[in-house]
Amino acid sequence: MVGARCAGSPLATLLARRGYRTLLVDRDTFPSDTVSTHVLHPPGVSALQRWGLLDAVVATGAPPVGRYSTDFGPVTISGAPGTPESPYAYAPRRILLDKILLDAAAAAGVEIREGYTVEEILFDDDGRVTGIRGQDGTVEYATIVVGADGRNSVVAKAVNAPAYEEHPPLTVGYYSYWSNLPTDTFEAYSRPGRGWAVCPTNDDLTLVIGGWAHSELAEHRNDIEGTLFKTFESAPGFAARIAEAKRESKFVGASVHNYFRVPHGPGWALVGDAGYNRDYITAQGITDAFLDAELLADAITGDDLPGYQARRDARAMPFYQMTLGIASLQPPDEQMIQLVMGIAGKQEAMDAFTRLNSGVTSPAEFFAPENLGRLLS
Repeated sequence: MVGARCAGSPLATLLARRGYRTLLVDRDTFPSDTVSTHVLHPPGVSALQRWGLLDAVVATGAPPVGRYSTDFGPVTISGAPGTPESPYAYAPRRILLDKILLDAAAAAGVEIREGYTVEEILFDDDGRVTGIRGQDGTVEYATIVVGADGRNSVVAKAVNAPAYEEHPPLTVGYYSYWSNLPTDTFEAYSRPGRGWAVCPTNDDLTLVIGGWAHSELAEHRNDIEGTLFKTFESAPGFAARIAEAKRESKFVGASVHNYFRVPHGPGWALVGDAGYNRDYITAQGITDAFLDAELLADAITGDDLPGYQARRDARAMPFYQMTLGIASLQPPDEQMIQLVMGIAGKQEAMDAFTRLNSGVTSPAEFFAPENLGRLLS
């Protein structure tokens, strides 16, 4: 396994628990931080429950989040994101979450090498991947080499994994941590050409992330805070709250390409962001990594990698397409306006809309005519 964060460590754990001899390598050492939107939606929390790791995440002090709100300006939709079995989201700091995942892999019997950079992917004469060579010259052979090493995956590049459904970066976002900005809700704010979100995290801090179209990257990169505060003025209540808060960290920014890659071939597979990536605006990255790891673990143990790609795409593609639409930052069309206005104030309908945004309900299920008719009746 090349990469030991939110996709690699869980996959290694699952395989080791099923009796596979597993080596997990990462160029970083742990605990260490990484750029992240932090939010772990209820489907990802359910995965932690299945793996027996939720208590460790809760013990970090990351607050449970049992309500999401989406402020569209004229109207706000507020509802419960989860299910009775998994009602909460969490937004743990990655410096804490990733170490918990890595320690679970070690406890399962995974061999771990931190600070290990993969210099070369090894192939046999028939083009099958057979192992890795590290920067220290060590060579490790394996039945399957998995790239869990993110968007710039060494494994994906070496095997020239074909990409499809590609789209260039749509937004650019910046986040920081703030004190004296209490909330128990995952707050999202949608405005034409702008968007931001707010969520509680560890140490009584609140994550604030905001952004704009990628085409405006150069225009605003030298005044991130000024641009964000100008954006916040479109929600006067929030602008007043954050004016009383204190920023406790520098701004961290990112923009990402959107793509799917063929995630398997002779002797290799891809998981997490190495296999597909989408704009950060729906904060699905950690949850996607967890669910992807489970799918690939089942495919490896069931000797069905082609089925892995089909199942992955069937689950992820609808959310991917929805994310692209949201990341366009365009004003809502007439159909969406009617939907939002129609469900506002109806708690059951607002909960259903919130479960769409949290990934509990698929877009196909939510936007089915019979479901919309029921919600709007």
